[in-house]
Amino acid sequence: MSDIFGLLRALGIARPDPEIPRQKTKRPAGSTNFWPIILRESIPHGVVRLRPLTKQDEAAWTELRRRNYNWLQPWEASNPGGKGPPLDFPKFVKMLNQQGKEGVALPWAIEFNGNLVGQITVGSINYGSLCNATIGYWISQSAAGNGIMPTAVALATDYLFWARSIHRVEINIRPDNARSLRVVEKLGFRDEGLRKNYLHINGAWADHRSFALTIDDAPQGLLTQWRAQLAQTPV
Repeated sequence: MSDIFGLLRALGIARPDPEIPRQKTKRPAGSTNFWPIILRESIPHGVVRLRPLTKQDEAAWTELRRRNYNWLQPWEASNPGGKGPPLDFPKFVKMLNQQGKEGVALPWAIEFNGNLVGQITVGSINYGSLCNATIGYWISQSAAGNGIMPTAVALATDYLFWARSIHRVEINIRPDNARSLRVVEKLGFRDEGLRKNYLHINGAWADHRSFALTIDDAPQGLLTQWRAQLAQTPV
């Protein structure tokens, strides 16, 4: 099985340290339960669905990660101190869903036409004067380039803006990760510059470009803008 501990970092989720007391995120006014949340959108080739990962996904998830090892490995987050303790898939799912319930992350599986094709996770959710969150994602090579990931990011971003009262959404990408750069380019995320040695990726500290949108950048919703773009230039 893939290094799940490393994957948590890639998705912007820190595995809880048993020595550090856990702090729950303050819920925005008027919010209901944090989790589970299911989002869906139809695109020209099928239906994109964001849903919680479940224990029943273990075989499909493990095979997907195995088949896409070479495709994903150059962009995988790593631990400068070495691998963490082993974490099996059921515990991985339990931890993700617990963080979803606590409101510190929104860890979605991505389905396309009913098949698991990747993950998108909202992390670093902050309220107060910041009202910011970050998005991380990965998708299988066979599913890339079909408009699935821009749709997933638009769904997650609009949910953050309109259901969670988040003001700013941020995505950090390696400058040489052309596929991920195309996602934020298609959606109109603003390039806010380079962060030197920002994350430990594939065994070394790596620069990242930071992209962001505020709710003022998409007053009618990011998904509405993406739908209009798809109507003009189908994927």
